[in-house]
Amino acid sequence: MKKTVVALFALVAFAGTAFASGPETISLPAKNGNVAFSHKKHQELVKNDCKKCHEKAPGKIADLGKDWAHNTCKKCHTDGGKGPTKCGDCHKK
Repeated sequence: MKKTVVALFALVAFAGTAFASGPETISLPAKNGNVAFSHKKHQELVKNDCKKCHEKAPGKIADLGKDWAHNTCKKCHTDGGKGPTKCGDCHKK
């Protein structure tokens, strides 16, 4: 019985950790081509400071759209000197 309880506890703890990190790849629809990126890689780059992208961390981005993405994502890529900044680098048709 103890082994079952311990195994169940470990499973729940692991599942909670897996879901907290979100999906591995995020794909966002856009008019001029979908934008896909690694959520895990971005988490590592911002050292798990979710508020760099999310207003309320963790959670969905409330005003996600072209203006938000260009002001947040593209600006971060430009300021940090890492990541794509040209249209075709992010938008894949």
